[in-house]
Amino acid sequence: MASQLLADLYGCDEKILDSEEKIRDLARYVVDKIGSEIVEECVHKFEPIGVTYFAVITTSHFSVHTWPEYGYAAVDVFSCGEEVTDKISDLLKEAFGATEIRVEKCERKIGRSQ
Repeated sequence: MASQLLADLYGCDEKILDSEEKIRDLARYVVDKIGSEIVEECVHKFEPIGVTYFAVITTSHFSVHTWPEYGYAAVDVFSCGEEVTDKISDLLKEAFGATEIRVEKCERKIGRSQ
């Protein structure tokens, strides 16, 4: 079984959201805190603003998409290892400087339909 966490972060620090370097550093920090390691990563800076970050991690993937003009970030954590816990919500909120976070979590039933 695997778990996936989808986080919508609001009221984020615009300087973080529009910086490739800050998003990369933040992602590396969060991936480490969830007990995984980055296998490969890719980051793209949009013009005039916005960043997308994607990492293949040892337990699956971690991604970030930002909209600095709205103070918004979308984060996806998919893990085939340890269950992605709700504790990551507080970590993400703090790391992005968000005022609000909305989280959805689902279990992926790998290898079975029910």
